[in-house]
Parts: sequence; C-alpha cells; structure tokens
Amino acid sequence: MGVSLTVWALTIAGLCALIAADFFIGGRKPHDVSLKEAGTWTIVWIVLAGLFGLGLFLFAGGQPAGEFFAGFITEKSLSVDNLFVFVLIMAKFAVPSSYQQRVLLVGVLIALVLRAIFIAAGAAIIASFSWVFYLFGAFLVWTAWKLIQDARAEEHDEEIEENRALKLVKKRFPSTDAYHGTKLFIMENGKRLMTPMLIVMLAIGTTDVLFALDSIPAIFGLTQDPYIVFTANAFALMGLRQLYFLIGGLLKKLVHLSYGLSIILGFIGVKLVLHALHSSGVAVPEISISVSLAVICSVLIVTTITSLYASRKQQATREADAGERAVDGAEERAAQSAGEGPEEGSAEAEPRDPSSAAVR
Repeated sequence: MGVSLTVWALTIAGLCALIAADFFIGGRKPHDVSLKEAGTWTIVWIVLAGLFGLGLFLFAGGQPAGEFFAGFITEKSLSVDNLFVFVLIMAKFAVPSSYQQRVLLVGVLIALVLRAIFIAAGAAIIASFSWVFYLFGAFLVWTAWKLIQDARAEEHDEEIEENRALKLVKKRFPSTDAYHGTKLFIMENGKRLMTPMLIVMLAIGTTDVLFALDSIPAIFGLTQDPYIVFTANAFALMGLRQLYFLIGGLLKKLVHLSYGLSIILGFIGVKLVLHALHSSGVAVPEISISVSLAVICSVLIVTTITSLYASRKQQATREADAGERAVDGAEERAAQSAGEGPEEGSAEAEPRDPSSAAVR
C-alpha cells in the first residue's frame, strides 16, 4: 500500500491530537484512576482503532484492513505481557497510585518513539535484504520456545534489573529519592536533581524496547507495510495506560497467557519462514492474513477461558486448604487446652467447699 508523505503527516498529527486529548481530559491532573474511567477510555481507544481499520477498508481495501486488525490484535495481546513488568517497575520505585497514570502516559510515549525507530530500521532492512525473514522467523520460534520453558518453570522474577540505559542516566545525573509531585527535576542546595518520577518514566519507556524485539518482527510477519506496522503499534500502545488500571487485578488470573503468546509467536514465525521460502521460489503454501487473524483470535479466546477456569480452580483449592488448616488448628488448640487442664477424677478436679477451706 503506497502512502504519501501527506497521509503520513496527517496520521501523525491525528495521533498527536488524540494523545493531547487523552492527556488534557484524563491525565493532566494526578489522581487515582477508577475502573469506570479506565474502562471508558479502553473502549474509546478500541473504537478508534476499529474506525481507523474501517477507514483502511473503505479507502485501501480489505487486505490492508485485515493486516491492520491482525497486527493490532497481536500487538495488543503482546502488550498485555508488558503490564506484568510495568506492575513490578511501579512497585520497585514505590510510585504513588495518583502519579501512576502520568508515569504510564509519558513512558508509553517514549516507547512509541523508540518503536517508530525500530519500525523504520526494520522496514529498511527488509527492503534491502529479503533473507532477513528467515532470521525474524527463527527468532520468533526461539522466543516462543523460551516462553513455554519459562511458563513451565514458573520463573516469574519479582525483581526488575535496571537496563544499561537507565543505569547510565542515573550515573550521569544526580537524583533524589523523594517524589516531588509530578516534577521531573528539582533544585536542592544549589544542585539540579532528577526525581524518581523521571527515572520510572525512563524505566517504563526503555524496558518496552525489550518487548519490541519480538513484537516488531511479529507484526512484520503479518504485513510488510511500514504504515500499517506503525499505526497498529500506535493504537495498541496508546490504550495501554488505561488497560493497566482496568485489568491490573486480573493479570495474575491470566495464568496461561505465556502459552497463548508462545503459540502466536511460533505461528507467525512459521508464517515468516514460509513467506521467505515462497519468495525464494520454493513451492510452499503461504498463510493468508484471514487465516492468521482467525488463529490469533482463537488462541487468545481459548487462552483467556482456560486461564480464568484454572485460576478459579486454584482459588477454590487454596480456600479449601485454608479451611482444612483452620479446622486442624482449632482441633489442636482444643487438644492442648484439654491436656493442660486438671485430669478428671483427681483431687484438684473435685469441687472445694469454701467454708471448709476457711476452717482449715
């Protein structure tokens, strides 16, 4: 799909206007985000993505629209995995709840700029070297295998190791340990200090680059159009802030998410390899975008259903175990109380007459 510079400029201007509206309406004043607010804005961003895809369908045809929706759903599902790390980053830096929405807004903007650079580089590499599809496909299959291994080993680290970029920033710029509202820098004893607010924003934005290493090759496996790749990433990321507050409590219930994402990444990896072979003249079937969209949606639906069922079963098991421990504890305490009391039939167990005690 050929996109002129004018369309690119209008698209970026429209995205900037939407981000500005999001900031001035919901993110300008620090506050605790309610479930109603998060749910409303999540629906708004999904509707906007749907309208954009509809516009692609009307002006460019079904193929670009299908590629956008497949890319958007893939990036959205992969971004949910980011939220696990975002939660740990917020906890590590002890970000007050009223400031978290501001941190996520700026952090996501940083991530979007960095992803745009990745997308431009990826598009240039693909245009020059078609064999890079083999590398992208192999990398996605390897990433899928690693996700399965991590899920089976249940290796969910509770500590986040700071990346090199963040360590370099903290080393070059003196910082303070206390938050000062939403200020990024303060003057203290004549020195300009960086606040934890800026540090955690950089942590969110730069950590997303690690996730882009698999999400960008994944979406290039669905479409090689840089315009669709960029817009799908933009709409997926811009609704991430509200999604953080909306499903924050549900993240631990998505116990099979890693398995679902591994299947999606492995599927797209195979699709990339088949596409590379087909481009090289090898007679192999190619996976259409409609099949890709159906597989991605089916995997996500099944993963969500099985995750909620498994988490409910685990919760019921924990409650049953807690009830058994409570009953055992009560019986043990009762037995101890009975053992410490006077034995039946002993002299101490016989009631005493106060008057006789007084006579003696």
